[in-house]
Amino acid sequence: MPRITDKSSHKSEEAIEASLRPLTLEDYIGQEDLKNNLKIFIGAAKHRNEVLDHVLLYGPAGLGKTSLAHIIAHEMNGNIKLVNGPSIEKPGDLAAILSTLEPGDILFIDEIHRLPRVVEEILYSAMEDYKLIIVISKDATSASTITVDLPPFTLVGATTRAGDLSAPL
Repeated sequence: MPRITDKSSHKSEEAIEASLRPLTLEDYIGQEDLKNNLKIFIGAAKHRNEVLDHVLLYGPAGLGKTSLAHIIAHEMNGNIKLVNGPSIEKPGDLAAILSTLEPGDILFIDEIHRLPRVVEEILYSAMEDYKLIIVISKDATSASTITVDLPPFTLVGATTRAGDLSAPL
């Protein structure tokens, strides 16, 4: 019998979970209005040969926000990177994640309302301009920055507490 700490056991659990998730909007049960809107948004983005606009999914736990993020990635023919908001503690953490994205990737941030505000500031320019602006030195009179171009990507944020999001996000 495999131990819980066995890496092979962990991989098989991930495979089982992935096989249980719906792959398409057609397979997703419920939320008909949301599915219809997503079909239109996804179809329009594909027609324009662009990435999907950023998406915020909110609602109580267990409604399928993570499943919808996987579906969006599948429907857009992109890869998905999963991150939990509380695990991104400082701007460098987010920079490391953003710098690994490929064109068309989906960045899924679960519990996005728990991102520190300083990390959110970095996220804004990444979302709006696909640029990562890193402050490398700051003194009383000036700051030096480096700008890194990012590939076009879609941020899918999920939260159970939409009221805890900052106004810009």
